[in-house]
Amino acid sequence: MTTSRTLYLFCSAAPPVFDVARVIEEAQTDGWDLCLGLTPSAARWLEDSLDGLAALTGHPVRADYKRSGEPDVWPKADVILFAPATFNSINAWGLGLTNSFVVGVVAEGIGKGIRTVTMPCVNAAYVQHPQFEQSVATLRAAGVTVLYGEGGFAPNQPGQRRPEGYPWRLALDAVGAA
Repeated sequence: MTTSRTLYLFCSAAPPVFDVARVIEEAQTDGWDLCLGLTPSAARWLEDSLDGLAALTGHPVRADYKRSGEPDVWPKADVILFAPATFNSINAWGLGLTNSFVVGVVAEGIGKGIRTVTMPCVNAAYVQHPQFEQSVATLRAAGVTVLYGEGGFAPNQPGQRRPEGYPWRLALDAVGAA
């Protein structure tokens, strides 16, 4: 399938990341040329699958910044989806702390006007921390579509892993609408 729309799918280390191959295939069926970026922890979680994921997308999987002067190996993004986005990633992004490749790209994406959708994957204890709501509000005010709360991701109780309940389709539909 020939496409002209490029989606950057960025993932943090949360249990739904193990469904990423299926999500990539769904996005490709939706007509997206997809590039996969991972936080360093997510890259470690998926290290045995990275070559297969690169073959699936047709692009190298990235978890680190490129070296200065190296050409960019990905096409320009039309839309970015950051999901699952952990408590740490949402807060780092909301605060502008760009110590990881994916957070750096989404932070810069705000200034470049790249349409961006994110869906957290956090537990109910983490969201009690006041910084989380502030970060969500900051991102929304910057134009990021944050699928959290009513009509988006609902936090699990601590220790309750429900990766099968993560609403990936909701995220992909939001990307299509972006």
